[in-house]
Amino acid sequence: MPCWVMCVVFVPEDSRSVWFHLSGTVTEPATSSETEVTHKVAISFDRCKITSVTCGCGNKDIFYCAHVVALSLYRIRKPEQVKLRLPISETLFQMNRDQLQKLVQYLITAHHTEVLPTAQKLADEILSSNSEINQVHGAPDPTAGASINDDNCWHLDEDQVREQVKQFLSQGGYYGSGKQLNSMFAKVREMLRMRDSNGARMLTLITEQFMADPRLSLWRQQGTGMTDKCRQLWDELGALWVCVVLNPHCKSEEKSGWLKQLKKWGDTDVCPLEDGNYGSEGESAVQPTGAAALLLQRGVTSTTNLEGWVGHPLDPIGCLFITLTETCRNLVVCLLSDGEPRPPVYHHVSVWGSSDGGESYLTLALEVALMGMGQQRIMPEGLYAQDKVCRNEEQIIAKMQELELDDLLVQTLRKQAIHLLEAGPFSGLGEVIHRESVPMHTFAKYLFSALLPHDADLAYKLALRAMRLPVLESSAGSGDVGHPHHGISIVPSRYPRWFTLGHLESQQCELASTMLTAAKGDMLRLRTVLEAIQKNIHSSSLIFKLAQDAFKIATPAESPPDITLLNVSLELGLQVMRMTLSTLNWRRREMVRWLVTCATEVGLRALVSILQSWYTLFTPTEATSIVAATVMSHNTILRLSLDYPQREELASCARTLALQCAMKDPQNCALSALTLCEKDHIAFETAYQIVIDAASTGMTYSQLFTIARYMEHRGYPLRSFKLASLAMTHLNLAYNQDTHPAINDVLWACALSHSLGKNELAAIIPLVVKSVHCATVLSDILRRCTMTAPGLAGIPGRRNSGKLMSTDKAPLRQLLDATISAYINTTHSRLTHISPRHYGEFIEFLSKARETFLLAQDGHIQFAQFIDNLKQIYKGKKKLMMLVRERFG
Repeated sequence: MPCWVMCVVFVPEDSRSVWFHLSGTVTEPATSSETEVTHKVAISFDRCKITSVTCGCGNKDIFYCAHVVALSLYRIRKPEQVKLRLPISETLFQMNRDQLQKLVQYLITAHHTEVLPTAQKLADEILSSNSEINQVHGAPDPTAGASINDDNCWHLDEDQVREQVKQFLSQGGYYGSGKQLNSMFAKVREMLRMRDSNGARMLTLITEQFMADPRLSLWRQQGTGMTDKCRQLWDELGALWVCVVLNPHCKSEEKSGWLKQLKKWGDTDVCPLEDGNYGSEGESAVQPTGAAALLLQRGVTSTTNLEGWVGHPLDPIGCLFITLTETCRNLVVCLLSDGEPRPPVYHHVSVWGSSDGGESYLTLALEVALMGMGQQRIMPEGLYAQDKVCRNEEQIIAKMQELELDDLLVQTLRKQAIHLLEAGPFSGLGEVIHRESVPMHTFAKYLFSALLPHDADLAYKLALRAMRLPVLESSAGSGDVGHPHHGISIVPSRYPRWFTLGHLESQQCELASTMLTAAKGDMLRLRTVLEAIQKNIHSSSLIFKLAQDAFKIATPAESPPDITLLNVSLELGLQVMRMTLSTLNWRRREMVRWLVTCATEVGLRALVSILQSWYTLFTPTEATSIVAATVMSHNTILRLSLDYPQREELASCARTLALQCAMKDPQNCALSALTLCEKDHIAFETAYQIVIDAASTGMTYSQLFTIARYMEHRGYPLRSFKLASLAMTHLNLAYNQDTHPAINDVLWACALSHSLGKNELAAIIPLVVKSVHCATVLSDILRRCTMTAPGLAGIPGRRNSGKLMSTDKAPLRQLLDATISAYINTTHSRLTHISPRHYGEFIEFLSKARETFLLAQDGHIQFAQFIDNLKQIYKGKKKLMMLVRERFG
């Protein structure tokens, strides 16, 4: 901010004092909205540190106000403009009595309202021989400073720190408050980096306020865990204390004091546990998690790691890595053209006193990270602790990836990787691990990518061993995983304590995908990776993802497909089909379609294979409606460029499949089978016979009507009639089902029979009468049958009489009687519970009934008797019967 500064500095003469006092006035220039303001500022210094500040602006903050900064900068940039003065005590010493009296009187006059009471009080004490002020030799001098042996530290407004932390915590750590607290943590880190003693002081003040957070006792009483936001803040607090206690420049008495303070905080009831939980479940979490009694699939492990270094609340690996690499970091930060800083640049710095010439702080940092990441450790308790393990792994790997692997670092990487493979139970990559050991997938993916250009055999050996996920494995063997029918022969049991299992499985998949990509074109390596996937990955959705990944890599847009990886993709897809065949999976349809695409890309033999072994891969419905239909499509034929014999081979396999599926599930596959077998007479006849055989027991009227319509469309009207007749035997339409979806099928079946001729109509009407009890449907059929002569649109060559059928003779007489009977029954059913608002609708219904009655020779007499019966039986419904008389007499 623009300021006008006038300042004075007092410099002591005493060689044992290295302190001075800076005071001045800072003027803020006038603006369009505010007038000019002047502030008095005073700053005390001690050995290059600002030890105290005062400013007339009254602004309270952890950091210096703009006026203190302005005065300090003015002193630094324009030292010649600053008047230097001796300490005030030295100046006073040079004055005689008259001068001293004049100074005091002028000082009191200039500030009489502020100073006079204090001056009078001090004068009284000086004149009293027994006063305390006369017992002390000399007098204080605020400009003279402290002794060189006195403690000195940067100015820190402790009250303001406490107040701000308290305020931010009261807001729950959300939104801006969380950001502000993280800003304060960043300030502490900066102080520690600059070896500012206030770093530990400020951290202590922050911790005190965190411990005083009233929510801690509330969470303790309720036995609930703290929020994720709060847990992250407490983690950062712990990490900063690690930085403090590991500071090599601290005195032992300081460390003892911090240890005492930390123990004191830790012993309080409200001190949160390491995973932020309370209650019986949480209390177990604070204890180091030891090895349980990986239940091992083979061998015995003597794992004694009580707690893992990765995911530990104090982040020892991260701290050591940063400490060791800090020495090797190139402090010159180069900026890119867009102003963003480049990744850190490191160089080797030899370890002082080391006998190993190839050892540097950088190699030690990498070795530490590799040791920590590779440590066999039991999965900790609680969601937050497990999530912290995952996040910590990613943070450490991100740090390792910043190192540019030169020969020295590659040598360290190889040496440590071999140690991890041979280190026994202390290594998560050892031959035998505990069932609940934290998986090494994320770590192994880094190792694989880093080692691959330098030692491919070692890279694959590590990654393949890391593929295991023992917590999901059964104690029983999983069979011959290489055999196509034994993809996964066990159903893995999920372990509910592992809250991050989904993330771990996805990392396992990422590792497998990385290996598949690298092994492209190498059949031996691909086969080894495939076996590891089949043995260790238990989630069908992840194996499907791997199959898709492999397919994409194997079929680049601008070059020929890689057949080795394409075959692996197909085999993974087949495994997914077998895994999900008997289980519900919402992606199943997508998986089936994809597999056919993959098999098509592989070639004719792959398609023939899946068609011939469909029963191990697909449901009958999938096999006919998706697989066979896609294989028989024109697009597939074109894609494969098949000649006639090859097309016939494929079609023959598809027809065989269709007939097998129709036999197994005629309800869902019969129509698809007929469609697939259309071009082969024998196969088509076989499919039709399967439908006929299944019609009486295994098929619904809806399915039979659908197939019957298909037969009519294909030019088989008599077969269509037969299937429609069979469908009618399964149907039952009640009197009030006048909107039933099968009505259209019934009307169509009757129209088909009518078009074929009198015999077919005579055959279907008894079935209709037996199945349909809805008067309006029956009357509609009757009306349609009396409008045209039967057989007019029938089979070519058949003779038709062209005469309209009489309702007094068979077969329509039976239909007419049934319709009249249905109207009578329906009328009585409706009148049982009729309400006045339906009277008008009922009268219209009777009108429709009369039209049907009148089709009979004595219909008018029957209807009159019917109305008389209604008036007699329902005479209590006076209003309704009055309406009946008005309309029908």
